[in-house]
Amino acid sequence: MNSSPPPAKPSTRERFNALLSEWGPLLVVVYFSIFVIVLVGFATAIKLGFAPESMMGEAGTWVAAYGATKLTQPLRIAATFFITPALGTLLRRFRRQPVAEPAVAPSTLEETPSGER
Repeated sequence: MNSSPPPAKPSTRERFNALLSEWGPLLVVVYFSIFVIVLVGFATAIKLGFAPESMMGEAGTWVAAYGATKLTQPLRIAATFFITPALGTLLRRFRRQPVAEPAVAPSTLEETPSGER
């Protein structure tokens, strides 16, 4: 009877390194895409009347939007770790596979002695 202890749960750093090794470039693209979307979203909200004075004082729109974006960084990191594997799997599924040529050339129909095909 083998009663070995269950394997330990990988640390956050180990999970991050595994995710980075498998999805590296996609991980960076997803993170910065989320960053830009959130930054532009906050800037748009501020231009439309959202009042961030309590957070940033009299700073400009983009400075206030950047500050608000930095406040959402833990959520953006979590969203990146959640979205990247799902998006990578989806991209792999829909990536076009090269069309392989047939290994054997299609056989030609030979004429029968009566001249018919």
